[in-house]
Amino acid sequence: MTERRAGPAIWIATAGGAGYFPVAPGTAGSVVGIAVVVGLAQLRLNRPASIAVLGAASLVLFALGVWAAGKAEDYFGRVDPGQVVMDEVVGQMLTFLLLPHATWKWLLGGFLLFRTFDIVKPFPARQAERFPRGWGIMIDDVIAGVYGLAVLAVIGLVTR
Repeated sequence: MTERRAGPAIWIATAGGAGYFPVAPGTAGSVVGIAVVVGLAQLRLNRPASIAVLGAASLVLFALGVWAAGKAEDYFGRVDPGQVVMDEVVGQMLTFLLLPHATWKWLLGGFLLFRTFDIVKPFPARQAERFPRGWGIMIDDVIAGVYGLAVLAVIGLVTR
């Protein structure tokens, strides 16, 4: 696949180039995810509308990510290339689905939780990596994001 033909897919898969960050590209992808959450919070919507917008944006980026990650495997010539970070973007966004207007403390906590779950890959995240092409790349991070979301929800209930 040539650079010209893969251009949009590679741009999406690498989250606008964040995946080329020389150290910890997955962490760079997570930062992009937090930037999207913070950017969407600037819309000043009420909580239900913010949750809907964040959910819809996550769904759209997930679908684009599955397509782009599959193309990126061909482009980079390997399974789950490190430059593909759209999965981290989406997983990080999902971590904040119930906290679309998170404070910096919640953002930091959610970031650390998501990164931990993304690295450790608790069941069934590691098993989800076996799905073909872009599906496996994206789904394991969605699972990590759901774990992060669950832990933030429990913390929110306990600290109320």
